[in-house]
Amino acid sequence: MKKTIASYFITVVGVGLLAVGLYFIKTIEDQQGMLRALPYICVGLGCSIFGHGMGGIILRSAMKSNLAAAKQLEIDKKDERNLAIANRAKAKAYDIMVFVLGALITAIALMAIDLTVVLLLAFAYLIILGYNSYYRLKYSKEM
Repeated sequence: MKKTIASYFITVVGVGLLAVGLYFIKTIEDQQGMLRALPYICVGLGCSIFGHGMGGIILRSAMKSNLAAAKQLEIDKKDERNLAIANRAKAKAYDIMVFVLGALITAIALMAIDLTVVLLLAFAYLIILGYNSYYRLKYSKEM
Protein backbone atom coordinates (compact mmCIF):
# COMPACT_ATOMS: atom_id res chain seq x y z
CA MET A 1 0.00 0.00 0.00
CA LYS A 2 2.84 2.40 0.79
CA LYS A 3 4.40 1.98 -2.66
CA THR A 4 1.10 2.86 -4.32
CA ILE A 5 0.82 6.07 -2.31
CA ALA A 6 4.48 6.87 -3.01
CA SER A 7 3.96 6.43 -6.75
CA TYR A 8 1.00 8.80 -6.73
CA PHE A 9 2.91 11.29 -4.58
CA ILE A 10 5.93 11.18 -6.90
CA THR A 11 3.63 11.71 -9.90
CA VAL A 12 1.99 14.73 -8.28
CA VAL A 13 5.38 16.21 -7.35
CA GLY A 14 6.53 15.76 -10.95
CA VAL A 15 3.45 17.50 -12.34
CA GLY A 16 3.93 20.29 -9.78
CA LEU A 17 7.55 20.84 -10.76
CA LEU A 18 6.62 20.79 -14.42
CA ALA A 19 3.85 23.35 -13.86
CA VAL A 20 6.09 25.64 -11.79
CA GLY A 21 8.81 25.50 -14.43
CA LEU A 22 6.40 26.29 -17.25
CA TYR A 23 4.85 29.12 -15.21
CA PHE A 24 8.26 30.70 -14.60
CA ILE A 25 9.23 30.33 -18.26
CA LYS A 26 6.09 32.18 -19.37
CA THR A 27 6.00 34.90 -16.69
CA ILE A 28 9.58 35.94 -15.98
CA GLU A 29 10.84 38.12 -18.81
CA ASP A 30 14.19 39.53 -17.64
CA GLN A 31 15.98 36.45 -16.40
CA GLN A 32 19.43 36.84 -14.93
CA GLY A 33 21.90 34.53 -13.26
CA MET A 34 20.55 31.30 -11.80
CA LEU A 35 16.98 32.31 -12.59
CA ARG A 36 17.77 31.89 -16.29
CA ALA A 37 18.30 28.11 -15.93
CA LEU A 38 16.05 27.30 -12.95
CA PRO A 39 12.72 27.08 -14.85
CA TYR A 40 14.21 24.68 -17.39
CA ILE A 41 15.72 22.56 -14.63
CA CYS A 42 12.27 22.40 -13.01
CA VAL A 43 10.70 21.32 -16.30
CA GLY A 44 13.32 18.60 -16.84
CA LEU A 45 13.10 17.28 -13.29
CA GLY A 46 9.30 17.47 -13.37
CA CYS A 47 9.11 15.44 -16.57
CA SER A 48 11.50 12.77 -15.32
CA ILE A 49 9.86 12.50 -11.87
CA PHE A 50 6.41 12.36 -13.47
CA GLY A 51 7.56 9.61 -15.83
CA HIS A 52 9.02 7.59 -12.96
CA GLY A 53 5.83 7.89 -10.92
CA MET A 54 3.53 7.05 -13.82
CA GLY A 55 5.73 4.08 -14.71
CA GLY A 56 5.26 2.73 -11.20
CA ILE A 57 1.49 3.27 -11.32
CA ILE A 58 1.12 1.61 -14.73
CA LEU A 59 3.35 -1.31 -13.73
CA ARG A 60 1.37 -1.88 -10.53
CA SER A 61 -1.98 -1.81 -12.35
CA ALA A 62 -0.68 -4.18 -15.04
CA MET A 63 0.58 -6.58 -12.36
CA LYS A 64 -2.80 -6.51 -10.61
CA SER A 65 -4.68 -7.36 -13.79
CA ASN A 66 -2.38 -10.23 -14.82
CA LEU A 67 -1.16 -12.25 -11.83
CA ALA A 68 0.72 -14.81 -13.91
CA ALA A 69 2.77 -12.10 -15.61
CA ALA A 70 3.41 -10.48 -12.23
CA LYS A 71 4.74 -13.75 -10.83
CA GLN A 72 6.96 -14.26 -13.89
CA LEU A 73 8.27 -10.68 -13.60
CA GLU A 74 9.16 -11.26 -9.94
CA ILE A 75 11.00 -14.47 -10.86
CA ASP A 76 12.87 -12.69 -13.67
CA LYS A 77 13.96 -9.89 -11.32
CA LYS A 78 15.52 -12.38 -8.90
CA ASP A 79 16.99 -14.71 -11.54
CA GLU A 80 20.76 -15.05 -11.16
CA ARG A 81 21.31 -15.15 -14.92
CA ASN A 82 19.49 -11.84 -15.41
CA LEU A 83 21.45 -10.28 -12.53
CA ALA A 84 24.73 -11.46 -14.05
CA ILE A 85 23.73 -10.02 -17.44
CA ALA A 86 22.79 -6.69 -15.86
CA ASN A 87 26.05 -6.51 -13.92
CA ARG A 88 28.08 -7.34 -17.01
CA ALA A 89 26.26 -4.65 -19.01
CA LYS A 90 26.99 -2.12 -16.24
CA ALA A 91 30.66 -3.09 -16.31
CA LYS A 92 30.85 -2.59 -20.07
CA ALA A 93 29.06 0.76 -19.79
CA TYR A 94 31.52 1.85 -17.08
CA ASP A 95 34.48 0.82 -19.23
CA ILE A 96 33.31 2.95 -22.15
CA MET A 97 32.29 5.82 -19.84
CA VAL A 98 35.84 6.15 -18.52
CA PHE A 99 37.20 6.71 -22.04
CA VAL A 100 34.35 8.92 -23.22
CA LEU A 101 34.48 11.14 -20.14
CA GLY A 102 38.27 11.42 -20.42
CA ALA A 103 37.97 12.43 -24.08
CA LEU A 104 35.22 14.91 -23.24
CA ILE A 105 37.31 16.56 -20.53
CA THR A 106 40.25 16.80 -22.91
CA ALA A 107 38.10 18.30 -25.67
CA ILE A 108 36.54 20.85 -23.32
CA ALA A 109 39.97 21.80 -21.98
CA LEU A 110 41.30 22.27 -25.54
CA MET A 111 38.33 24.47 -26.47
CA ALA A 112 39.42 26.94 -23.76
CA ILE A 113 36.14 26.67 -21.87
CA ASP A 114 36.02 28.22 -18.39
CA LEU A 115 38.46 26.58 -16.00
CA THR A 116 35.79 25.89 -13.37
CA VAL A 117 33.86 23.69 -15.82
CA VAL A 118 36.98 21.71 -16.68
CA LEU A 119 37.89 21.31 -13.00
CA LEU A 120 34.37 20.19 -12.07
CA LEU A 121 34.42 17.55 -14.77
CA ALA A 122 37.93 16.47 -13.80
CA PHE A 123 36.96 16.14 -10.12
CA ALA A 124 33.85 14.13 -11.06
CA TYR A 125 36.07 11.89 -13.21
CA LEU A 126 38.51 11.38 -10.33
CA ILE A 127 35.68 10.61 -7.89
CA ILE A 128 34.39 7.92 -10.25
CA LEU A 129 37.85 6.40 -10.61
CA GLY A 130 38.44 6.61 -6.84
CA TYR A 131 35.12 4.89 -6.20
CA ASN A 132 36.12 2.14 -8.62
CA SER A 133 39.52 1.70 -6.95
CA TYR A 134 37.99 1.56 -3.46
CA TYR A 135 35.53 -1.18 -4.37
CA ARG A 136 38.11 -3.06 -6.40
CA LEU A 137 40.35 -3.24 -3.31
CA LYS A 138 37.41 -4.06 -1.03
CA TYR A 139 36.19 -6.89 -3.25
CA SER A 140 39.68 -8.30 -3.79
CA LYS A 141 40.09 -8.57 -0.02
CA GLU A 142 36.74 -10.33 0.32
CA MET A 143 37.30 -12.87 -2.44
